Amino acid sequence: MEPVQALVANIQGLSSSGDIPHLHALLKQAQESLYAESTRLLPVLDQLDPAKHSLGYLYILEACSSGSISKEQASALVLPIARFINSCAAEQIRLQPDKFISVCKRFKDQVMLLEAPLRGVAPMLTAIRKIQASSEHLTSLHPEFLLLCLLSKSYKAGYSILDEDIFEVDQPRDLFLYCYYGGMICIGQKRFRKALELLHNFSTSLPKYTSSVAQRNLKNFSQPYIELANCYVSGKIVDLEALVDKYREKYENDNNLGLVKQVISSMYKRNIQRLTQTYLTLSLQDIANSVQLNSAKEAEMHVLRMIEDGEIFATINQKDGMVRFLEDPEQYKTCHMIEHIDSSIQRIMALSRKLTAIDENISTDPLFMSKTGRERQRFDFDDFDGVPQKFII
Repeated sequence: MEPVQALVANIQGLSSSGDIPHLHALLKQAQESLYAESTRLLPVLDQLDPAKHSLGYLYILEACSSGSISKEQASALVLPIARFINSCAAEQIRLQPDKFISVCKRFKDQVMLLEAPLRGVAPMLTAIRKIQASSEHLTSLHPEFLLLCLLSKSYKAGYSILDEDIFEVDQPRDLFLYCYYGGMICIGQKRFRKALELLHNFSTSLPKYTSSVAQRNLKNFSQPYIELANCYVSGKIVDLEALVDKYREKYENDNNLGLVKQVISSMYKRNIQRLTQTYLTLSLQDIANSVQLNSAKEAEMHVLRMIEDGEIFATINQKDGMVRFLEDPEQYKTCHMIEHIDSSIQRIMALSRKLTAIDENISTDPLFMSKTGRERQRFDFDDFDGVPQKFII
């Protein structure tokens, strides 16, 4: 342990003097010895301050958390890692982002091993903020954070990062997991439009190399959901309820029965919204009959909930049980609405400038240009007319 103690002294001294580049070089040289002593490193962390000695703390923490660990070891590591994430200096851990990400991912594995995903939610969000170059940067920790939010049912915490515009992605896999977990969190928050936006990032067709067995199994798995979607379009609540009863066991086994029941509730709302496009006034009993509800009282509850949620505009006359459908009262001329519209316009303009810059960067990238030139060889000879000389290889 003597080399480790000497390293600790260097971490303390060089961190205090601000000579981080020299310290970084020493830590790189000491990596092998740290891994060799990995099982005895945890007590060493007590000699370091995660806020002042962040880079050195990171190297030692990464070494002592490497390899497979038991539940007991995970319990001992979770608190030091969480304390480190909350206290560490961003400018130091960004010198070794891969190590920091590795430690955070192991932290996620440890809280899952302890069956306590909620313990990882707040530290992981802090880790994202510290490693991000900007709010437009999707890190490898985003999907890990969203997974913890899903497992702990912390949908609100997960939703907090889903409204950020993403332009920079470290790995494509991270983006797909971010969209998948994010879509599920939005469903948990009943933000179905946002969920659809995220889930639309997945292709609806399988690659050509997909085996026939996989295609057949996927078809069998998805058929009840395809039928559910087709039945929903028809607007017939009786047929939809019959279909749900038919596949109830399948939906239960997939843990989707609760979501499917929301589809039934959504159809009632959709059918009521259709009535607002045809009628100015309608009795609660007529609404119940039209959308196949059991009673006027049940129709009243649906209408009141939809008014409260802003899904329709209407008033109910309790005396005669009549519903009067109204136009959208928003005149788009209040100060609040003008500020909202202006904010939306500014955001769209910023997105447009960002997309233009990205397009220019791609179109002038040497790899893209050379690839474009190579691909043109696949075309007919006549297609080369008018092509600049540099594209003709």
